Amino acid sequence: GMPIESAIIKQNKLNRKSMSIPEFRNACHKFAQDFVDKQMEQFIRLGVVADWERPYLTMDKSFEAREIRVFGEMYKKGYIYKGLKPVYWCPNDETALAEAEIEYQTDPCTSIYVKFQVKDDGGKLAGICDTAKTYFIIWTTTTWTLPGNQAIALNPEESYVIVKADNGECYIVAEALCGKTMLEGGIENYEILDRRAGKEFEYMTAQHPFLDRDSLVVVADYVTMESGTGCVHTAGGFGADDNVTCRRYGLPPLVPVDDRGYQTEEAGKFAGLRYDKSNEAILADMKETGALFASAEIEHEYPHCWRCKNPIIFRATPQWFCSVDAFKDAAVEACEKVEWLPEWGGDRIKQMVRERADWCISRQRHWGLPIPVFYCDCCKKPICNDETIERVATLFAENGSNIWYEKTAAELLPDGFVCPHCGGKHFTQETDTIAFLTTYEYKAQIMEAIRETAGLKTEGGAVIFSVPVDSLIGIGRFDEED
Repeated sequence: GMPIESAIIKQNKLNRKSMSIPEFRNACHKFAQDFVDKQMEQFIRLGVVADWERPYLTMDKSFEAREIRVFGEMYKKGYIYKGLKPVYWCPNDETALAEAEIEYQTDPCTSIYVKFQVKDDGGKLAGICDTAKTYFIIWTTTTWTLPGNQAIALNPEESYVIVKADNGECYIVAEALCGKTMLEGGIENYEILDRRAGKEFEYMTAQHPFLDRDSLVVVADYVTMESGTGCVHTAGGFGADDNVTCRRYGLPPLVPVDDRGYQTEEAGKFAGLRYDKSNEAILADMKETGALFASAEIEHEYPHCWRCKNPIIFRATPQWFCSVDAFKDAAVEACEKVEWLPEWGGDRIKQMVRERADWCISRQRHWGLPIPVFYCDCCKKPICNDETIERVATLFAENGSNIWYEKTAAELLPDGFVCPHCGGKHFTQETDTIAFLTTYEYKAQIMEAIRETAGLKTEGGAVIFSVPVDSLIGIGRFDEED
């Protein structure tokens, strides 16, 4: 999808946003077919033997129809769902990315230590310090995410100290990181007023350094004493762990950065700035107001888009996911039935499968297979069942997937269709495309090829084909009898 879109926009000087979706998809189809033809011609000249009359093309109508039916089966089994979770996001291409589409590069950045003034201590700090001059100190390398701050996470069992500096201010940091933090802030002389476990600070609130918003003090086991201050800046819309923690405390994800990477109105005075440019503005503002405790120039490994090579961000957006947990055990079991050469390769693959998280399968592109889901205008719930899948698959087999963009939802759905959830009669269709290709179709084509080449013999009289297979999608699609 995206590589072809990017290439055709660059080479043919197309303005994707000024074209209708079917027009743009037709241009992409021609672009792809031209390269298929060139490659096929070259392979034939080289003497490569293949079924050139029936090439494996994912843009074929019949392939698209089978793909839709497989999606429907996986959806019915609960393997596919839509959720609001932080994902890798490329603001340059305006689309979500999978982990496999990320490259890491060493980038310079400014790491910052920021003061969050204690606002409501619940009476727990009475007699110890003046809360008007007491601050939690957080550390981060992504200044632009501060407008999304919702909480400060502490390790529940680690020791935290309240220290008083010569300047009259008091700071709350992890005891194990106190010396390093004070050194970064240029504070040589300080005294420890009190020490207590992180869990004793839970549910206190602090004032956001530049927005009229509270930051809730929470606890999380993933907070370590390896770096930072032990007080972790937590933004539910910008981090996976942050998202889980915020939801646990009833804080819905806040995402003050749009699809193009610009700060939204929720970022206050920094609205309208691109996320990377807002780093400098936020830093300057905190220096002026005194909210900045310290800063340092460092280099760190940062994710980049493998296509456009630009830095990416992590932000929560509504996306479609494939749930790996639903069939992870079956995938591992299937791996154990394979003879691996070398043998250690099997252990490596099984470990990768066990550690695999749900992955994002939707992309905000035009060139690709549409996600065959409808939404009821009345109850807003997604609709994908046997009736809708069969209808869409039939239409794709006859007309190709462009029909999804050429017709309205009413024209795509069966006559007289009503919402199975509320009985509504008006619908819209999903606009995202699918980012993966299921191996069911690949298996079907390979098995057909095996039957047609039964005369071929290898050792033992068996015909052997080596093909790339996505084990997880394969397990997700097939039942034991397959």
